[in-house]
Amino acid sequence: MPLRPGHTGLNVTDLDRSLAFYRDVLGLVPIGEGKEEGRRYAFLGDGERLVLTLWQQARESYDGTRAGLHHLAFEVDSIERVREYESALRAHGTGFAHEGVVAHREGAASGGIFFHDPDGTRLEISAPSGAQDAPAPHDSAPTCGFF
Repeated sequence: MPLRPGHTGLNVTDLDRSLAFYRDVLGLVPIGEGKEEGRRYAFLGDGERLVLTLWQQARESYDGTRAGLHHLAFEVDSIERVREYESALRAHGTGFAHEGVVAHREGAASGGIFFHDPDGTRLEISAPSGAQDAPAPHDSAPTCGFF
């Protein structure tokens, strides 16, 4: 079997805050949680599989200038679904890196939204098609590379 992505683990500064964001705003389903002081964590899934683990181990917010995770991307099947997430995130007060749905690059059919979680981790929700009329923020580089 070739390698394929499994779940992603994120260090967070406040498990309760991050769990609420990923559960209540993005709709991931809690699978398990560790509540022992100094060993707090949460496992979240999509109803079928483990998608994300949160580990309360960070002392500082995400820093995109350090080696490691660049961004975490989620994919949905339609631009309409991306727009539903955009509405939920706006209602939550989440800030966006670009205004609305944007194309992955000039002329691409794929695209999505780019934003940050409560610790500043860069996130993307995109669809493989439907964004062909959306603007591309960077004409010389992929949108997901610089936000």
